[in-house]
Formats: sequence, structure tokens, C-alpha cells
Amino acid sequence: MQVALWLSTQYTGGNMKLKHIISTKQFDRRILEEIFAVADRMADMDRKNACDTSLNCKIMASLFYEPSTRTRFSFEAGMMKLGGQVISTENASQFSSAAKGETLEDSIKVVSGFVDIIVLRHPEEGAAARAAKVSSVPIINGGDGKGEHPSQAAYDLYTILKEHKKVDGLHIGMVGDLLNGRTIHSLIHLLIMYPRIKLSFCAPQELALPETYRALLKKAEVVFKEYTDLQPMLGTVDVLYVTRIQKERFHSAQEYDRLKHIYVVDKKSLQKMKKKSIIMHPLPRVGEISQEVDADPRAAYFRQAQNGLYVRMALLEMLLNKK
Repeated sequence: MQVALWLSTQYTGGNMKLKHIISTKQFDRRILEEIFAVADRMADMDRKNACDTSLNCKIMASLFYEPSTRTRFSFEAGMMKLGGQVISTENASQFSSAAKGETLEDSIKVVSGFVDIIVLRHPEEGAAARAAKVSSVPIINGGDGKGEHPSQAAYDLYTILKEHKKVDGLHIGMVGDLLNGRTIHSLIHLLIMYPRIKLSFCAPQELALPETYRALLKKAEVVFKEYTDLQPMLGTVDVLYVTRIQKERFHSAQEYDRLKHIYVVDKKSLQKMKKKSIIMHPLPRVGEISQEVDADPRAAYFRQAQNGLYVRMALLEMLLNKK
């Protein structure tokens, strides 16, 4: 499916109008700058405990076919902070008409008649694009299998900008499940927009970066290296982006147990890292970052999660409060 089916982007007096948010391939730097400007306004409003009723009388559906805490709660909190309302299910695959055999397309056609926007998480790659094709309201991809997670990638980039004041020229290391890591897949599409970016990837061979993304990086002429050992990367990166080994993507419990703690960032890791580097993680973590790291100022993952609220508030307003 072509990106044109997912995105309607216009500039009217500098105002961007989005139709759906399905993939980071929809974004360019101008779009991102506008999203981040709105996110800054949302953060400032939240710090001042100010009220915003711009989405008053609007309803958001959280339609989650996979469990989630951060994505669902941040979208729901953001919607309510903007004056909107929420209807929600976290187990749509078990406690909805899907359990009776209803197709995703039929579910979306029905739900889109009740609400003004849908945040969809689904285990099948490409599900969000399928939903957008039939929905009468905006769809936000809250994660589709091992495909993409565009709102996560947007606030990951926002976090890098907030922490380093730039993206151009940074060296970013990505660690963990690179095969199934949709946050990493989405973020790569954003990072290649920035000049002189350098990327390093660390994963066991079984979970290495898919060839599709290697080809994308080569086409964009991005310098990158791949490792199976984390130690050589630690002292060179400005951003260490850590991801968990995803148990739900394994068919064998034994294989998961063999790999789940293959990389652990701890105090010894901190001693090797640059003083101004940062550590990020999309969360949840399951042992790949020791809790002893939390007190270090380079641990940015909780600040990253807070930024997710503001970027998602920005996306909701930009989709629903079109001028």
C-alpha cells in the first residue's frame, strides 16, 4: 500500500493536516518540527497545570489487540488532558467481536461510527494500514506486530533533541531485538533524515536487523556497523537505545531463556560510556537495564516516557483540531 493512502498532508498558513498516522515514512523534517512545536506547547501547559479543552466533545477509542500500559495510558491521558473522552479495550482479540470471528475491517467500520479517532494496536504487521483504508475517522498506529510504532519513534526523536539539542552528527547505538523491534524499525526511518548520523546495531545473530533496513541505510548512505558484543559500542555512542528481547515473538521458551539476558546495561557499562551520552528504552524493561542505572543522569528512559505524553497530545490535537 502506498503512503498516499495513509496520509493527507497539506500546509495552510504553516498548519499541517494529517489524515492517519500509520508509518514514520509519512514524516519529513518539516512535519516533525511542527509536531515537536506543538509538543513543546503541551509540555508547557502540563507543567503549569493549565487546562485545554480543544478536544471537548471528541471521543477516542483505544482498540488494543495486544496488552499495553504506556502507549494506551499516554494516549488516554493525553486525550483527557485536552478535554476529550475515551472508550477502551486492552484485550480486543479476546473480549470483542474478534473472538467471534469478525474481521478487523468490519470492527473498524463499526467503531469508527462511534468515535472521532482510533488508536489501534494489533499483532499483525500491516493491520493499521488495513484499518486506515476502511475507517471513516483517523487511525493512529499504536504498534502493528513487528512492523512500526510511529508515535513512539516520534517521541524518541523528540527526546534525543531535548537531551542533546541536536540529532545531526550523533552516533546512536541500538541494542536488543532488532529483528522484531518495531520501535527501532520506525526510528530508523526518522534518523536517516539527519546528516552525518552514524548508527551501530548490537543483537544476537538470531535477532539481527532485517535486510530491508540494511538496504535502506545503504541507500541513504548512512554509516553503520553491526555487533554481537555490546562492549565495543559503549564508549562510542551518544545515545544507547536499549530494547528488551521480546518473549511474545518466540515460539520456543527455551530459545527465549537462552537470549533474554544476553545484554545487560549496569554500573560497569556506565563507566565505559561518555559522560554526556544518554540511555533510552521504549519500556517495559525486563532485566536488560539494571535498576542501579536509574539514578545516573544519563538514564533518560523515564524522561523519554514523559515526552511520549506530550508528543501524543500533539498528534491528537493535530489530527482532530484541524483549522
